[in-house]
Amino acid sequence: MLRRILAAAVGVTLSTLALAAPAVAAPVQIQARNITVSGGGEYASYVPQAIQIWNSRVPNIRMSQVSSGGNIQISVTSGGGSRASIGHGSGWIILDRVQINQGYSPLRVVAHEMGHSLGLRDNYNRDCNILMSGGSAGTQCRNPNPSAGEANWVNQSFAGGFRAERSGPIEWAVDSWPAPAEALSAA
Repeated sequence: MLRRILAAAVGVTLSTLALAAPAVAAPVQIQARNITVSGGGEYASYVPQAIQIWNSRVPNIRMSQVSSGGNIQISVTSGGGSRASIGHGSGWIILDRVQINQGYSPLRVVAHEMGHSLGLRDNYNRDCNILMSGGSAGTQCRNPNPSAGEANWVNQSFAGGFRAERSGPIEWAVDSWPAPAEALSAA
């Protein structure tokens, strides 16, 4: 009798487990960011290409170019270095035509600076396969693509949505193209 009760209980339990739906992770909401190119000058045509590169490698973000009011503002200057605010999909990118005209790939510079706006920091390791190596890879490096590690970092960073906008001072990544000697000696 006890065996029949246990067998029935085990049977009911197993049939319940077989019918239970498997646990499915909630889908991650794609985070939309808009980029305004106000005064992008001669580099404005590289912005859509850089957007496409990031969109194709980071599923959790979807960037698009708008005429005004974007989360990321892009402009051009002459001197002072290309730079971007370190952000989580917001901030400013300033492209320095003096640096770019030294022979650096404009598309690589734009994609690199977008990387800062997505939260990535410089890595002066001279590796052309690492987008955030920036100018340390030299003028011969034309690769505008983030590495798998860089793309994964941004993807994971955006998986939880956007953080509140920073309330303190803006943190800038001022890029040296080429990289400063002290950064290269440490790499």
